Amino acid sequence: MRNSKHVIDDLTRELQIVAILAIVVLAACAPQGAQPSPELAAMSERWEEGLNGGDIEMLANMYTADAQLMPPNSPMMQGSDAVRAEFGEMIEDGFTADLESLDAAVSGDLGYRVGTYTIFAPDDSAVDTGKYIELWRKTAAGWQITHDIWNSDLAADAGKTYVNFTHKVKDPDVWLAAWTGPNSRREMFAENGAGEIKVFQSPDDPKRVGLLVEVTDMDAMMAWLNSPEGAAAKAEDGVIDSSLIFMTEVK
Repeated sequence: MRNSKHVIDDLTRELQIVAILAIVVLAACAPQGAQPSPELAAMSERWEEGLNGGDIEMLANMYTADAQLMPPNSPMMQGSDAVRAEFGEMIEDGFTADLESLDAAVSGDLGYRVGTYTIFAPDDSAVDTGKYIELWRKTAAGWQITHDIWNSDLAADAGKTYVNFTHKVKDPDVWLAAWTGPNSRREMFAENGAGEIKVFQSPDDPKRVGLLVEVTDMDAMMAWLNSPEGAAAKAEDGVIDSSLIFMTEVK
């Protein structure tokens, strides 16, 4: 993707572990005698061409069929379908990237590349900067990525804020059902500027419920809540508007 110091501390420890493991793997894959590789260094331009040109198959072909992706704040993924899913979503959302190779070397049929990246939104604003480590293997198809690890330079909660909604509902079972299962309100909120959502219910008054919402785009969230679609969703879920209390995070 988190809304507490403990989660941020855990994330920091996880990133430190990933960095240590990456160094160990690099050491194993780049024995004495490894030579700088302009060929691998130049692969950043090819990777950019695939993403920025919307060619997901070009990107997928840069990875081995069993390649492992290790994105931040997500489980490890493996295989060509994972590559298509991870970077295909970026293409669909209109994101582009600028990569810079800082170090690239090979020894025999193994190699590595270390660099930095910047991710741009469709309006060309920079939304993320970070670093990456790739492990490469020379195959019958040429040099391909076997492992891809990257993480952001930004703070874990950068660009996010949290809002709290509490209100009463006509039927708590109906309202709770709207927040579980497929096509739940979570998906609708996610399409309109929300990230992680936690759902609450008062033990003393089951009709008193609440949400803690991680918001990545406050303007989009408020526009949707005040739209006819948002009003219809509240009515369908039995939200009693007069009881609604809305609070934003104090930073």
